[in-house]
Amino acid sequence: MGFDQFLGNAATVRHLREAIAAARMPPALILAGPRGAGKYTLAIMLAQTMACLQHPLSDGLPDFCGVCSNCTRIALSLPLAERVSEAIAAREDLREVDKKETRVLVQTHPDVVVIPPDPPQLLIKLGQVRSVVQRIYRLPAEASRAVYIFTSTAFMKEAANSLLKILEEPPHYAHIVLLAENTGELLPTIRSRSSIFRLGALPPEQIEAVLAERRKDWKPKQRALVARLAEGAIGQAIGFDLEGYLASRQDALVILYNATGGGSRDEEADYGALFRVTETYRAGAEGQQKTSALLHAFASLLEDLLLLHSGAGHLIRNIDLMTELARVAQTIDVEWIRAAVRGLDQVEQGMRRNLLRSLSLDSFAVGLARP
Repeated sequence: MGFDQFLGNAATVRHLREAIAAARMPPALILAGPRGAGKYTLAIMLAQTMACLQHPLSDGLPDFCGVCSNCTRIALSLPLAERVSEAIAAREDLREVDKKETRVLVQTHPDVVVIPPDPPQLLIKLGQVRSVVQRIYRLPAEASRAVYIFTSTAFMKEAANSLLKILEEPPHYAHIVLLAENTGELLPTIRSRSSIFRLGALPPEQIEAVLAERRKDWKPKQRALVARLAEGAIGQAIGFDLEGYLASRQDALVILYNATGGGSRDEEADYGALFRVTETYRAGAEGQQKTSALLHAFASLLEDLLLLHSGAGHLIRNIDLMTELARVAQTIDVEWIRAAVRGLDQVEQGMRRNLLRSLSLDSFAVGLARP
């Protein structure tokens, strides 16, 4: 165990470890990067390092042992989805009068608190920040530092304002870590009071090498594809639902080929095949999830078409479709891609208004057909 297990972003990790070594860890820091880049894993590792009872060094900098009582208890928070599900289930077991006053928190160690978005709105709520306020001004119980990890930047307005008050006068022994895919979602006053550390995307070759060790069930071509679809995020690559993506992409290709003739200037649209696909996108939570996956896959195809148009075909993600997409790119222009992006936005807006998904997709697909 230790930082040698963390993949990529060596410079950022080193700067954070140097801050711990110099006792200059910021009271508030933002770990920014794409989903799956390792922000939460790194936050837990930093908490373990500051709480570790054995204080090991590696490369001359603080590390964590992974086996002492503090390290092992903090590590119990790593499967975040499981811990959040347990917290939600525990709240459901409470009396109705107590449910309203109970917010979802994850705390496997007295001095490390994880604050995830609270369902059903999936926002950081005022009650959660107030819980942090109640705890943060108490001295740590078993470690020299206390760490509070907010796993989302989606704050209710009152919650964000309450957090800002803590950041104005934070106790010297506490650290607030905010995980952000988009730092612009945070109040400017919160950003100005926090130190920002960015986790960049890993190159596909490095991700592919990791997948060769961790996903031996995938063939080399599948690993190469996922390494590019993961957009530089190793966590996203390891847990990538390849089967689900390919199914959604196949439906997206039906829409694309229907609109463009599959790259043939003479082939006419097959609306029968199109409507057979869109008819399967029904109402309900499952239908919403399926539609979101389809739109994501279609957006990925549009990005690749734009790259091919700009002469950067070596950067496309759907590398197994290079020949087909190159053929389609020859029959469309940039304005068609812009119109397709606007159409995607309209479908997403329709989903939020609960419009019938199959009809929304039909309208989108027919509207894309070349004149």
